[in-house]
Amino acid sequence: MAEDLPIIVEPSIPAKAAVIWLHGLGADGADFVDIVPSLGLAEEQGIRFIFPHAPVQPVTINGGMAMRSWFDIRSMDILNDVDSAGIRVSCHQVYKLIEQQRDLGISSDKIAIAGFSQGGLIALHAGLSYDHPLAGVMALSTWCPLVEQFYLHREMPIFIAHGQQDPVVPFELGAKARDDLTAKGYQVEWQAYPMAHQVCMDEIEAIGAWLRRVLVEAE
Repeated sequence: MAEDLPIIVEPSIPAKAAVIWLHGLGADGADFVDIVPSLGLAEEQGIRFIFPHAPVQPVTINGGMAMRSWFDIRSMDILNDVDSAGIRVSCHQVYKLIEQQRDLGISSDKIAIAGFSQGGLIALHAGLSYDHPLAGVMALSTWCPLVEQFYLHREMPIFIAHGQQDPVVPFELGAKARDDLTAKGYQVEWQAYPMAHQVCMDEIEAIGAWLRRVLVEAE
């Protein structure tokens, strides 16, 4: 359906790089569109932003209510009670988006995957399981189950940030994601902020700087 097509923010010149940005539970692709102008990215850097929508499906922890969700959340034990099948389905959706950008002439090493909360989990799992190395993965206010499955792309940059007062995804789970990935040899840049389950201006500035490094400055 037309309303499920990703929102795409094109640069004013032909795109040379792309960011696929995944929203959190119950939101939609529009959730982070307004952040793009605040990232401090120059038009001549030619970065296209793709904001897909998660499918609408029942979420167990919310009484089975149907909402946009990348996978089911079955209980409060989000680290161990994991909808592995749902995660795989959403990862394949991300793979298709990556392939679309490659078909448009953008190489995989100029494509970054970003996500917030549920979307951050999918960004990590998709980015670290895709066949080819990407420019990097950005995971905001999220957690990382199934880390034992990861073995690809240990040199790929990973940016993880979390709010120290997050009541939705506890700060400790973000720190555990950092520690688990680092222990497996991944290159993690970690940022913590005095905030809840949200983004803040200091974080947005750090995101912009990281995107410049992995999409523009890296050769």
